[in-house]
Amino acid sequence: MILQSLALLNYKNFETKEFDFDPKINCLVGRNGVGKTNVLDAIYHLSFGKSYFNPITAQNIRHGSDFFMIDGAYNKADKQERVVVSAKKGQKKIIKRNNKAYDRFSDHIGFLPLVIISPADRDLITEGSDVRRKFIDGVISQSDKPYLQDLLDYNKLLAQRNALLKFFAANNTFNADNLEVYDLQMSSIGKRIFDKRRAFMETFEPIFQARYQAISTGSETVGLLYHSQLSEADMLGLLQDNIRKDRMTQYSNYGTHKDDLRFLIDGHPIKKFGSQGQQKSYLIALKLAQFDFIKEVCKEYPILLLDDIFDKLDEERVSRIIQLVDDENFGQLFLSDTHSERTEAAVKRVHQTYKVIELS
Repeated sequence: MILQSLALLNYKNFETKEFDFDPKINCLVGRNGVGKTNVLDAIYHLSFGKSYFNPITAQNIRHGSDFFMIDGAYNKADKQERVVVSAKKGQKKIIKRNNKAYDRFSDHIGFLPLVIISPADRDLITEGSDVRRKFIDGVISQSDKPYLQDLLDYNKLLAQRNALLKFFAANNTFNADNLEVYDLQMSSIGKRIFDKRRAFMETFEPIFQARYQAISTGSETVGLLYHSQLSEADMLGLLQDNIRKDRMTQYSNYGTHKDDLRFLIDGHPIKKFGSQGQQKSYLIALKLAQFDFIKEVCKEYPILLLDDIFDKLDEERVSRIIQLVDDENFGQLFLSDTHSERTEAAVKRVHQTYKVIELS
């Protein structure tokens, strides 16, 4: 799959801008603030129907405008595909494929597989479990439509159950039968989500380990563990045994929405015991493993976006990553940097075609 061209209209800092891309490596260079990351985010937007950096649609519209449009032309399996994402203030976002709008955005997920590596990924280490759940769900959902639908259904039921708990508290009332309606549905869907996540981790963890060893400069050992309350007990039992706690907190405290990933280095949390370099290597290994997994399951090469990676890693780690790209196991690559000479020197080391696009 190749992104051949991109047109932006009123997207973030761009009033109007068009790009033609190389089928292998594309380098977006320029000083800070010219919009390099915004171009990468537009490409991400075409795959997922939302921004990677700011999910609030209206805030992606250029100041002084009331709409934006992103237009991408792709070659996918020797077939021309056109995807357009547009949004107008106060109206629902629209995603079109070959001039036909999707009824559900979820139907588009996975059609244009993509992986992004960005400084913003540090949130996976520093933020709460919801960020790490979004990571694991994002990887699985690109190749598993039923899983994505289960997630949507589960989250809807969770919101309704929480609203019911708040209603009970506000009105000083309680009806166990009403709550059980949600418990039964959530436990059934939650079990499927748990089984899929567990099976995914069994496949994904060895891929991650191999990637970390390939880019690491040290002899440390790393771990990636999946933690779920459902590993110890049945979800329906957890919900029913903890109704009292849920009523007190007016929130559902048990279920797959509490799952987490544990990032370890030498047996300890990498957040506390990993150096900055080790944390960066960990995150890049995580994302490259995501690339490998999606490539294997989808049977095509995801587009790979590397945002500001040269400023965030030492030269040795950057060199190792560039070497990984220098084979037939990668498809199209986009990267951003502030120094065109540094970028071009790095990509010249690989035996692939490339294009340097200077933004000003």
